[in-house]
Amino acid sequence: MSAAPSPSGTPAGWEVVIGLETHTQLSTASKIFSGSPTKYGAPPNTQASVVDLALPGTLPVLNRGAVERAIRFGLAVNGGSDRHVSRRSIFARKNYFYPDLPKGYQISQFELPVITGGDVVISVDGPASGPGQAYEKTIRLTRAHLEEDAGKSLHEGLDSAGVSGIDLNRAGTPLLEIVSEPDMRSPEEAVAYAKALHGIVTWIGICDGNMQEGSFRCDANVSVRRKGDEKLGTRCEVKNVNSFRFLDRAIRYEIRRQIELIEDGGKVVQETRLYDADRDETRSMRSKEDAMDYRYFPDPDLLPLEISQEWIDEIRAAMPELPQQMRERFVAEFGLSAYDAGWVTSTRARAAYFVAALAALEAGDKLAAAKQVANWMTSDLAAALNRDDLDISQCHIAPAALGKLLKRLADGTLSGKMAKEVFGHMWAGEGDADDVIGRRGMKQVSDAGAIEKMVDDVIAANPKSVEEFRAGKEKALNALFGQVMKASNKTANPTQVTEILKRKLQS
Repeated sequence: MSAAPSPSGTPAGWEVVIGLETHTQLSTASKIFSGSPTKYGAPPNTQASVVDLALPGTLPVLNRGAVERAIRFGLAVNGGSDRHVSRRSIFARKNYFYPDLPKGYQISQFELPVITGGDVVISVDGPASGPGQAYEKTIRLTRAHLEEDAGKSLHEGLDSAGVSGIDLNRAGTPLLEIVSEPDMRSPEEAVAYAKALHGIVTWIGICDGNMQEGSFRCDANVSVRRKGDEKLGTRCEVKNVNSFRFLDRAIRYEIRRQIELIEDGGKVVQETRLYDADRDETRSMRSKEDAMDYRYFPDPDLLPLEISQEWIDEIRAAMPELPQQMRERFVAEFGLSAYDAGWVTSTRARAAYFVAALAALEAGDKLAAAKQVANWMTSDLAAALNRDDLDISQCHIAPAALGKLLKRLADGTLSGKMAKEVFGHMWAGEGDADDVIGRRGMKQVSDAGAIEKMVDDVIAANPKSVEEFRAGKEKALNALFGQVMKASNKTANPTQVTEILKRKLQS
């Protein structure tokens, strides 16, 4: 991969500095400090227990499953090593007052988080360096800590105008807040990091990754500085962005806003901002707090979290092969390009699809078969998924069905062009490859005798094109080729047609 290009869209003379804080909802069935369910979409305040409501005399009890998922993440972002999993961490009270926070504080971790360090390798498309070019970059992680979510304020759909409500169903939902170092220098890098992180947490099964339901939310810390300045600029935090597209747009807007403000003689104020997708802009919410404003102190109701080596080893033994490891294996074992291997392993669902399609192809030459499956997944399949805004888990064509289609391409039943046409009919729900081929009569004609007869007929019917070809006009061959394909209803083997045409015309 090439070196990192200059960030696209950033005015000359300026550098952007971005760090992300990502709130990942852990996939436990119950909350982090109570037995209340975490199911999405329940009627307001039907999943809030006395612990979640902070009634006097109630005490929190830590959910073991939440800690297990945090350990799993710590192993995943360190290549399986446990060097950054803290054997001892502390829960703290983060004090602030807001209507959706019943206790008047949030239970979180501060000085001693459960995970410290780690890194995420990202692959970034580099439009500034030319189409199709990309580069890799390692984003360092500062920490990942366990905490509880707050409730939700309701401002719409209430009977009385001007009245707000509180839904405490989310209060106490387990979160792993993942904090990056400010290593990103463009919106492209920030989005690539968010996607890579999303891929990791869903791959290892600690989060369902549903951004529409708030399971994966990003806060972007954005600042700008003059090129060459070592001192960081004043940062603004854009809160709770719940889609990759909005993350990109929010950061781009914030970069423009801050640079224009400075160039007009103003100063950037440290604050928390909200991205308005309808207006495609960020707007001020409140001044940005520092750690001292929250008055952190150890929660007296919770003992320090002690993690044994035996527990870590048990979790590590149950871990799946990690994306980076699988990516490297696919390159070494199948000869895939770095791009193809990266795309195929960007999510666990894509990797599973690739493996299943390759198995269904049943090819003797595994290297050629793997490259063929990857090529189709990154081109025709990816285009169809993007067009219909689908994830691969919602794909209209099962991996076994794609493998069967490619098998028909390999055995000569279909030409490359015909295979693409059959793919389109399969996507439309017309059955598997054999169903489409049988129903539409699309089997490729590879019988040399049948093709020779068609070629003879076309040569006899087109003497002018024959003369032009023999006079040196290569384009005449294309015209004759088209006539043969038309006569065969596009089913003749194109390679054989070309070979027989040339042989007969040159004889």
